[in-house]
Amino acid sequence: MKLVRTNSLSDTLDNINEAFFYKRPLTKSEREEAAKWIAGRRGKQGSYASMFAPTERDFQQGAKLFTGEKVSSYAAIGHILGEEASRALILLKSKDTEVQGALKCASDGMMKALNSAGTETRGFYCCGICSASLLRHLAVDGLDHSEKRLLNGINILKSYRKGNGEWGRFPFYYTLLALSEIDLKPAITEMRYAAPICERYMKRAKTNNKYIVRRRDLCERILTKC
Repeated sequence: MKLVRTNSLSDTLDNINEAFFYKRPLTKSEREEAAKWIAGRRGKQGSYASMFAPTERDFQQGAKLFTGEKVSSYAAIGHILGEEASRALILLKSKDTEVQGALKCASDGMMKALNSAGTETRGFYCCGICSASLLRHLAVDGLDHSEKRLLNGINILKSYRKGNGEWGRFPFYYTLLALSEIDLKPAITEMRYAAPICERYMKRAKTNNKYIVRRRDLCERILTKC
């Protein structure tokens, strides 16, 4: 499967996320092609905080997250795909100087946005879905003081517990995806809180829709970690 979809940053990131989620080996050429294409979108029209710009198609049709949630607002598409693109570049590990330069500029831009919003160490940014994308970025050691921000972000997430295994404001599966990648005890605590919903989902989710399969596999991982 070719990673890069030149008409969609969202689809390109989905392919990359699937490869890393299922630990599919990527060749050096695949990594470099994807990294350079993403880096080339840094600061283009529609980019959020000088990060990586979605394509026109992404803005027209909306973006889908790895766990299937739809993002339709212009600002959220730009922000979330920018965070996800930064995360992807970190995981792709390209040593190309232009790629590394683009990643640094994107990181500086997001740090400026965090500082101007007064949320530089909170691990929370504007809303639940945007905060979950920030947590995913921080989980791969993106931005500075990442562990402190992760701990603070998880504490804020905890404060939104609804008492039934879900959180207010935070999309359940995308948030679980972020938690599954955080190697900190408070993240395990939140996964345990959500575990009963995961158990019920695995019993009823029988179809093979791509997103249902991913959610089912994610729930299995969460239960294993708990």
